[in-house]
Amino acid sequence: MEERRDEDAVRRFVEHFAMTLSDLGFPRMPARVLAALTVADEPGLSAGQIGERLGVSPAAVSGAVRHLMQLQFVVREPVPGSRSDRYRLPADPWFTAGMVRGGVYKRFADIIEEGVDAVGDSSSPAGMRLAEMHEFYLFIQDGMLELLERWEKFRAARQDG
Repeated sequence: MEERRDEDAVRRFVEHFAMTLSDLGFPRMPARVLAALTVADEPGLSAGQIGERLGVSPAAVSGAVRHLMQLQFVVREPVPGSRSDRYRLPADPWFTAGMVRGGVYKRFADIIEEGVDAVGDSSSPAGMRLAEMHEFYLFIQDGMLELLERWEKFRAARQDG
């Protein structure tokens, strides 16, 4: 028996997903757009389609997709025969493109290293705290790359078998 989408449940999921990301510090509208793209069966959606699904203007969607594209969570591509674009999730899982391969944790580490230099060195209480944060983010970046490799092997094995 074929299962059918429950569009009310999908809308509730989109809002719950977005609220959870927002509670974790992710901007609300980009979180809603990300959730809408995640549940879309289509290969991509225009700003108008996203706006219609979320009940917001295409202008609100435009700012959100710009934010998501900067994080590499969303890809923009032209619609053939049209002046409009459509937005889709990357071929790789969104977290792969945005967080791990994009080196987010490494960028945090680099910024924090500037803080170590700004306070003089790692001998002061602030310097020690910043140096430890720097090491932590480098550790996380390396660990995430290792986890990503494991995930990709797991995913490939699951698809093969």
